Parts: sequence; structure tokens; C-alpha cells
Amino acid sequence: MKTYIYLLLIGIIAMTILGYNHTSKMNEAKATDNVTSAQNTGLKTATFAGGCFWCMEAPFEKIDGVVDVFSGYTGGQTSNPTYDEVSSGKSGHLEAIQFSYDPAKISYEKLLELFWRQIDPTDAGGSFADRGPQYGSAIFYHSEDQKQTAEKSKAEIAASGRYNGPIATGIIKYSEFYPAEDYHQDYYKKNPIRYKFYRHGSGRDKYLKKIWGNEKNINPDKKTDYSKPSEDEIKKRLTPLQYAVTQKDKTEPAFNNEYFDNKKEGIYVDVVSGEPLFASTDKFDSGTGWPSFTRPISEQALIEKADSSLFMKRIEARSKNADSHLGHVFDDGPAHTGLRYCINSASLRFIPKENLKKEGYEAYSELFK
Repeated sequence: MKTYIYLLLIGIIAMTILGYNHTSKMNEAKATDNVTSAQNTGLKTATFAGGCFWCMEAPFEKIDGVVDVFSGYTGGQTSNPTYDEVSSGKSGHLEAIQFSYDPAKISYEKLLELFWRQIDPTDAGGSFADRGPQYGSAIFYHSEDQKQTAEKSKAEIAASGRYNGPIATGIIKYSEFYPAEDYHQDYYKKNPIRYKFYRHGSGRDKYLKKIWGNEKNINPDKKTDYSKPSEDEIKKRLTPLQYAVTQKDKTEPAFNNEYFDNKKEGIYVDVVSGEPLFASTDKFDSGTGWPSFTRPISEQALIEKADSSLFMKRIEARSKNADSHLGHVFDDGPAHTGLRYCINSASLRFIPKENLKKEGYEAYSELFK
């Protein structure tokens, strides 16, 4: 009986190992087929390294046009590396993700925008809690077009002013991608509690919140054309008060304007260009009679400049693209930011959260979940 049980256990173990290897081989074959299929169907392939691949899978799998996100290893000197070999730092590989995408639905430029929102590009020694070159960040390009696009995107990030240090993210020619073991694939779905515990403890989310604020989880396909209309178009579109405030830097009456006591959920956009400026989640009652916010919807939404008019020294807030006069910024706001963006209602158009999708601002629905 003992011999039978022993043989049975050996058989179960062998079948488990074979099954595990079979699943891993299936993943490897599927990833290979994924790249081949991309080449044959008009899809394209992208490969990004951003530290722990568990944390890189989730945001890209949510994007329309992205197909089959795999965790794996790339950039090393050995073939078919294991997780233990890669995590030791001896194989030369980086943890990475690879996927196909439909350029008719999502551009490579937009994928890069999402990529930067997941990493610390200034960290040359790893990523967050994971240290070593195997956890570094890199863009592995599959074509000359991807290389040029990545270099342009990296230059824009470097010039954005978001970071204090130089950008350490590499731009490397793609060679080979090896899918990781099956238990690593879709880890955030299979082990949500462990994943969330790890991700929070790694410091990744805290850092990304600091750098990107509410932009971190915004769909990169959000509307971005907020150019200023012609002077004739502006005059036709705006009321006399809106024109006077946005174009002539005037100020509307306190307590006698459209949004000072608006308590609905939604976003406020530039009345001239439609550019998103503020969210109701950052609005508060300052008692001044004008709409007041603790911060803009993103760090890039506004331009702040010195204003010495009316015999006072103030900081004026203007919209970035249309150069509309919005109001002023004061340092007497709530404690968590210490700022009060005192804004004219006439400079704004309010879009309720239930209308965001209809008006082309669906990506900002994330702010209200």
C-alpha cells in the first residue's frame, strides 16, 4: 500500500510539473503567435519594461486596441531564462511586458504617454522597492518609426519640468521576448489581495500620485486638441461678459455668477477652447463669491504669471492653450495644498459627470469612481 501511495504521489507531482511546463510552453507559443499575428493582420507590437511586470500589465490591458498583454523577460544574453535567473540579475534580462495593438484604435504615441505614467524614469537603479538593473525601465523599439517616436516622447518628458533628475529610461532595439512563467501572467487578477498589498508597499502608487496627480489613470486617448479659435469665432461664441473676462482680463461680480455655489459633480473647462481646467473634487466654498479650487485638474493645465495691476502683487492664472484669463491664485487655501484658485465663472463651462462621455471627456470619469 505504501508503495502504491508513493507511486501515486510521484505520478501526481510529475503530472503537475508537466502541466506547468505545458502551460508555460503554451504561453510562449501564444506570445510568439501574438507577434506573428500582429505582423500579418496590421497589428503592431510594443515592448516596455517598467519594473515589476505585474504592475505594468494592468493599465495596458484596460486600453481599447491593446491585445494579449504578456509578462516576460527581454534584453538579456541567455535563452529561455527563468524568473529566478532574471531576478538574480545574472541573466541580463529586464522584467517587461509585450502586447499587440491596433494603430487604428490606439497610437504608439498614446501608448508611450501611458507608459510614462506608470514608472519613475529617473531611477537608474531599479524601480521603486525592486532594486537592480533587471527592474530598470526601458522602451524596446520594433521599428525605426517606434525608435524616433520614443526618442521624441522621452525628450518631451525630460523638458516637461515634472522631474528633478535626468531621464534614465533606455531606448533599446528589440531582440527577443520570453514569456514569464504562467503564475506571473495576469497576477493582478489571479491574486488581487497580494497584488494590491505588494503594489502599495512598493511605493509606486504614492510616487505616481505625487508626479501625475489625477492624470495617472486617465485614458491616454482623451481629447487633446484645445487650440484657440479665431478672434471672430471667439466673439461669436462668447457672451459680452465672457469675452471681457477671458480676453480683456476683467473680473465678474462676486456672488452674482454662475458657478460660485455649484455643488454638482463634474469638470470645468475653458469656455474658449474646451481645455479641462478644474474638477469638482477640488472645489470648495471659500466664502469669496467666486468658484474656488485647491488645485487645477493637472499641473499642465494652467500658466501662472505675476500680475501687478490694481496696485497689488498677485499671481494670475491663465489657460495654457487658449491663453484665457481665468482668475488668480492665493496662498490662503485649505491645508492640504494651501492654495486657492479664485476663478471667474465666465471663464468656465461646467460639464456634469453624467455628460462627460457624450461631450468627449469620458476619460475624466475616472475622477468620480
